[in-house]
Amino acid sequence: MKRTIELLKKNDELRVIDQELDIYLEIPHLAYAEVKKKDGGKALLFTNVVDKKSGKKFSEPVAMNLFGSYKRCELLFGRTIESVADEITKLLHLKPPVGFLNKLSMASELFSLKNIFPKKLSKSGACQEVKYLDENVDLYRLPVLTTWEQDGGPFITMGQVYTQSLDGEMVNLGMYRLQVYDKNHLGMHWQIHKDSSHFFDQYQKAGKKMPVSVAIGGDPLYTWCATAPLPYGVNELLMYGLIKKQPAKLVKSLTTPLYIPQDVDYVIEGWVDTSEMRIEGPFGDHTGYYTLREPYPVMEVSAITMKKNPTFLATVVGKPPLEDKYMGWATGKIFFPLLKTTAPDLLDYHMPENAGFHNLILAKMQPYYKGHAKQFMHAFWGAGQMSFVKHAIFLDENAPKLENYETLSAYILDRFTPKSLFVTEGILDALDHSSAESLVGGKLGIDVTSAQKQEAPELLGDEELLLRVKEAIPEAVNLHQFMRRTKNPITVISVNKIKNLKNCFEALVKLSPHIRIVVFVDDAKNDIFNPYMLIWRVTNNIDATRDLFVSGLMVGVDGTKKNALDGFTREWPDDVDCTQSVVDSLKSKGLWDLEDKLYKKYQL
Repeated sequence: MKRTIELLKKNDELRVIDQELDIYLEIPHLAYAEVKKKDGGKALLFTNVVDKKSGKKFSEPVAMNLFGSYKRCELLFGRTIESVADEITKLLHLKPPVGFLNKLSMASELFSLKNIFPKKLSKSGACQEVKYLDENVDLYRLPVLTTWEQDGGPFITMGQVYTQSLDGEMVNLGMYRLQVYDKNHLGMHWQIHKDSSHFFDQYQKAGKKMPVSVAIGGDPLYTWCATAPLPYGVNELLMYGLIKKQPAKLVKSLTTPLYIPQDVDYVIEGWVDTSEMRIEGPFGDHTGYYTLREPYPVMEVSAITMKKNPTFLATVVGKPPLEDKYMGWATGKIFFPLLKTTAPDLLDYHMPENAGFHNLILAKMQPYYKGHAKQFMHAFWGAGQMSFVKHAIFLDENAPKLENYETLSAYILDRFTPKSLFVTEGILDALDHSSAESLVGGKLGIDVTSAQKQEAPELLGDEELLLRVKEAIPEAVNLHQFMRRTKNPITVISVNKIKNLKNCFEALVKLSPHIRIVVFVDDAKNDIFNPYMLIWRVTNNIDATRDLFVSGLMVGVDGTKKNALDGFTREWPDDVDCTQSVVDSLKSKGLWDLEDKLYKKYQL
């Protein structure tokens, strides 16, 4: 971490904040604002960190937003992201060499792969210079942040979680949020599809406790590797060796059998009692909503070790854009070659950050025959973590660049008809709150790989259309039409909801000569002129099996908060919002410098 901080300083990518700030809300709020700036702002180093509740002053600094720009990602990788993807592509396409020179070339390439395998050291590591064992274990020694007012407590947000299978043959490095319950207990928020959860099942069936070691800091690439979507049983630290061209050097934990990188800043070791679950959360997560209180495994901490002068690494999640935008960009580029092995007709894909990644994916494919796109959807939703994608739009090879949203949207809307829709059900991310039941819900695929012939509607102005809409549904408050020059303009209507929105849609069918796609949102907390946050809201809030309506050429989408009017019985979480008094305090200290227009745009 010290080398990383110097690297960021050298490249003018670090903002050092020496004023005293609290681990409760103040530090994470400032980091949340920083990443909203153009190009992700700066990495932040907080050098005067306190816990005002306990009166504790921490000796170590807190680092945040390290990955929060394209430039910083490549600085931390030490090479271009494209070069890593090219290397993986080359490895996947290795063929038996023909001729002596080709054999020499392949031998050289294969010999270089010896560096990808982690190396176990017999000595102790720098991460074990300071040791706390038994009754001296105290998680409150660490400056763990509480990010949001409704959070269930402090959470470690950049922990590298090391686990192994029951027989010790497989090891895993993952990243999960970790709630600090007290001085020696941590919540383990690993979801059912994660390798650690599979290992947990093995220990639970055997009636044994499960060892876990959590590392924080060190080379930031360890942290990125913890997020890498590698196949089950593949050690994520292999990616470190592949990228760095040198092996990760590991040392054994003091009280568990697990090995961790010798140069991380902190290690929290312990054992998970597989017979015990504890309520975890709520937590303001990257969906921009609080995830609900649910039972998860808990680790009893047996040791905490650290460097003599550590740096605590953290991130902040909430409404987009965030640091995970840039980490996700690197992941998408690097793992595209692997995705193509299970979806070979895929040409390109992109996950807009304002849709929370899994809520919407744009995929460009090569269609070869009628119905190919719908066949491809099944393959796509069966490919690793792509199985958690809720909504996907599939385009042909002639589509514009997927990151060119304005041009791409016009391309999609000019080719769309209700026949383009494909609705199914499947597994969902545990963070999804919109489905009728946890973990399973509706999925929507849209096939615009071929053009459909249809006429554009007879457009009315917003004011005239609003008058007619209010006559049909008095609960309508305002509306705005987007993409009016396409064959399928989008009409966003804000409502004060008093009945199921399917009834509202049916009442508007008589206006179908003037409307093609209508999207309903709650009037409260929505700006109908802000497409960035509307996409965030709607993709979060819909379940395609319940919230999609079709009548002729007209399609309706219910992006409102669900309640008893919709037969919805689960708890609906609150938005993640900044605490205004904290923002005002940071402004008074001269630290909050986010422009008001960005504060409003991103609905902080």
